[in-house]
Amino acid sequence: MSTAQHPARNWAGNVTFGARAVHRPHTLDALREVVAESPRVRALGSGHSFSAVTDTTGDLVALDALPPLVEVSGSTATVGAGMTYGEVAARLHAEGVALGALASLPHISVAGSVATATHGSGTAHRCLAADVRAVHLLTPEGDLTTISRDTTPDTLPGAVVALGGLGVVTALTLDVEPTYEVAQDVLLDVPLDEVERDFAAVHTAASSVSTFTRWQDGTASVFLKNRVGHTGSGWRAGTPATTTVHPVPGMSTASSTQQLGVPGPWFERLPHFRPELKPSSAGAELQSEVYVPLAGAREAIGALRAIADVVAPVLQIAEIRTVAADDLWLSPAHRRDSLTIHFTWVHDTGAALPAVKAVEDALRPLGARPHWGKLTTMAPEEVVAHYPRAQDFTTLLRTMDPGGKFTNDLLDAHFPRG
Repeated sequence: MSTAQHPARNWAGNVTFGARAVHRPHTLDALREVVAESPRVRALGSGHSFSAVTDTTGDLVALDALPPLVEVSGSTATVGAGMTYGEVAARLHAEGVALGALASLPHISVAGSVATATHGSGTAHRCLAADVRAVHLLTPEGDLTTISRDTTPDTLPGAVVALGGLGVVTALTLDVEPTYEVAQDVLLDVPLDEVERDFAAVHTAASSVSTFTRWQDGTASVFLKNRVGHTGSGWRAGTPATTTVHPVPGMSTASSTQQLGVPGPWFERLPHFRPELKPSSAGAELQSEVYVPLAGAREAIGALRAIADVVAPVLQIAEIRTVAADDLWLSPAHRRDSLTIHFTWVHDTGAALPAVKAVEDALRPLGARPHWGKLTTMAPEEVVAHYPRAQDFTTLLRTMDPGGKFTNDLLDAHFPRG
């Protein structure tokens, strides 16, 4: 096991962790020893969160050096928590199975993505955490326990999107399906008027749809990722791209996944970027994201267009996606089909936060819920008020971690122990 005492930072460098040390165990036994002996400990995923959700004043444990694990059994697969979705997806495909959705970046860790309710896009697709059938984690004493849909069905919805507060996750059992192919096309210069007016048709034109815009010029690029054999709404507008397109205009397309309608394996098309290469931005950005009910899509787009002059000067790109409702207690899509509006800002916190606040103010009347792993200006009590199972989660925290070993400032602010 390697241990470093120097300050660790997240992927974007906007968060410097307060941990006294960062441990990288190579075995499960070594990880259990750290967890059992540390008074406070948190798991460090791929560091792609822009909030302080991972931070701790105790020890951080990175799981990427643990032995890789991908075990397929029928319609499930148990995978190592520290592995990235890119690593897991390739191995699943080799076994003839697939996941129903993937996030934009395949470089993010499975456990970190699940813990924060990270998602892909598609009106029929729930967040990635909804695939979880069982959570395997270490308790405060370093003991291994499992929370499962089969054995503890009432607890699992609270233990999946748990913000790292219930223990150090070592593995996850996921639902899988037979592998499939996807073809990706991009439509350019699509009028935002049409996206706003015909939103349902636009975002059911393929099995996974992302709309990118800078709001100010009144146009968008629509990325259509369609399962081979899937019939969408038939909507088309704008101009079909004839060369590969990066979501952020002007950036290198070297890391972009295959487009131009060429079919290929699901894991090579659903993300926007290839797992073996760093995205062009490589951390030179900040991100925020807000979820609102899908029924309010037109109102949300109209509200954001109205503040384009505030947003555009510090915006690299915005991405509009859809996520189906789930039953996970802390999922921002809890019990409601959702529209998600993601913002990639310039790498300047002081400049970006006023724009983040303007976005949240504009969407507040629609019931805005911020992404747990991204920037927000919303007060913790306002955020938690949108989660009807928040008190149940607080009770689960107290039950599973009575001493607060896995807590941090973010958790304490949102779910105070009293």
